[in-house]
Amino acid sequence: MVGMSLFPENFPEIAEVSSPALLFYPDRIQRNIDRMIAIAGDPGHLRPHIKTHKSAEVIRMQMECGIDRFKCATLAEAELLGKEYADDVLLAMQPVGPHIQSYIEIAKVFPESSYSVLLDNSAVIGQVNAACAESSMRLGAFLDLNVGMNRTGVELGLEAMARYKQLHEASYLDVKGLHVYDGHIKNADVCELEHSVNEAYDQVENFMLQLEKLGFAPPVVVAGGSPTFPIHAKRDGVELSPGTTLIWDYNYSRQFPEMEFENAAFLVSRVISKPTYGVVCFDLGHKAVASEMPHPRIHFQGIEDIEYIGHSEEHLVAKVGNWESIQVGGTYLGIPSHICPTVSLYDHVNVIEGQRVVGTWKNAARHRL
Repeated sequence: MVGMSLFPENFPEIAEVSSPALLFYPDRIQRNIDRMIAIAGDPGHLRPHIKTHKSAEVIRMQMECGIDRFKCATLAEAELLGKEYADDVLLAMQPVGPHIQSYIEIAKVFPESSYSVLLDNSAVIGQVNAACAESSMRLGAFLDLNVGMNRTGVELGLEAMARYKQLHEASYLDVKGLHVYDGHIKNADVCELEHSVNEAYDQVENFMLQLEKLGFAPPVVVAGGSPTFPIHAKRDGVELSPGTTLIWDYNYSRQFPEMEFENAAFLVSRVISKPTYGVVCFDLGHKAVASEMPHPRIHFQGIEDIEYIGHSEEHLVAKVGNWESIQVGGTYLGIPSHICPTVSLYDHVNVIEGQRVVGTWKNAARHRL
């Protein structure tokens, strides 16, 4: 990364920490929060996603800096934000089936927080509105727009206009605005990234002009993910929703060094065997590090010329260049390539201050309700 080390200058005193284990560095998290606010220009412009860290402590750190709006992906995350008295909570997953009533019940339990949902489907809009009416409960609503990711959302055009009108006609939904996630745009080149983001957002601006002509008030727009939120920060009336920026990971640190976020989460692993010459085995299987992406899934410090050749539930096997110097039982610190699903594998994280493990934070929203 530009101007900073990926790894801490010295390893923490982790001899007594069982491996595999996840470490968080609050000082790095705090600097990442400060960097997010600096890019946004004001904490009020941010609506960070909590899916990466799932931690009450990280939510509190953000709230202490003036961030009071959040985005989440699961009912457990929505509940955690209510427990932490977040002012404004957006469930960034259209609720379907029993999740509709479950989300309403969470909103009823935490009346100090304002709860909203993403919606894109006509039938679901009707179901959510009916469930709210049955429960005598109002929810906020954002229309989820598809600007090219093709994962969720309604494509811009007549169908999107019809959905927006339907939201306004729903008597128990308070229409807040539009949601625009452009996670499919990950150009490493800064100029190409900005061009692609702006090209996708042009559709949204045209849609808002059409809404204005029909007499709708200007909507709030929740836009962007971690790579793209600095581009959306240049717009007025946009709430920015990065998530991985709080912790960062190896893939983003290499792909977007100019963003200058710090890796704040590390994995502790030990060598448990040297089964043949040049080959070592770590206690870092699929259950300890996100394995949905190709290798390398972890980047160790102190291992030379590493080539991963096997990964199973509890084992990670690699060919290494410095095999003779590696000892069975040796402890290594690594950065996961993808931090979000890696955090979800752990019940708690070990908190590091200076060179010491000073406690643990519960991974409070890891479970599913």
